[in-house]
Amino acid sequence: MRDIFKGLLKENPIFVLALGLCPSLAVSTSVNNALGMSLATFLVLLGSNIAISLLARHIPDEIHIPAYIVVIATFVTLVDMSMQAWLPALSQSLGIFIPLIVVNCIILGRAEAFASKNPVGASILDAVAMGLGFAVGLVAIALVREILGAGSITIVPGILEFAVPGLSEKPVLVFAFPAGALIVVGFLQALFRWLGEVTEK
Repeated sequence: MRDIFKGLLKENPIFVLALGLCPSLAVSTSVNNALGMSLATFLVLLGSNIAISLLARHIPDEIHIPAYIVVIATFVTLVDMSMQAWLPALSQSLGIFIPLIVVNCIILGRAEAFASKNPVGASILDAVAMGLGFAVGLVAIALVREILGAGSITIVPGILEFAVPGLSEKPVLVFAFPAGALIVVGFLQALFRWLGEVTEK
């Protein structure tokens, strides 16, 4: 359980390792987008960790990074096509940021630093830990930004949508823009690092 939850505080990809900040800032305008990106990233991370853990010893050192990118790109393509087929509205909302998972530092970083050096079981646990940490971070950013910047919470458009009294009529629009995303990330990063220090003590 300690390994699974390490991605929440001690090694949170967004707030501690500062990885995957580009999609974190870009798609965190709504909780719905954050959940969709978290799911897509987790599936790619899980698939690539398993595949690279199995293949790493058979890949020459000279070409291991290009080989890892090919593996990751394969899983990104599968996830992207699946979302286009079954979740077209979410796929359209996330746009280019689904294909850009290929160059997400979280995916390649875990492949290089962990999956290539560990067995499949440990690599699956690592994918769960990092995927959970990324999801918690991204949803936390999106929740704050959507509440303050739009005065709403959108989990499933048209089905699970909630208006926040007071803010729905007069939202703080800066949080709907990139500057607001940076402010939220900064404060949450400080909070998560403080929590990490407290739990260590």
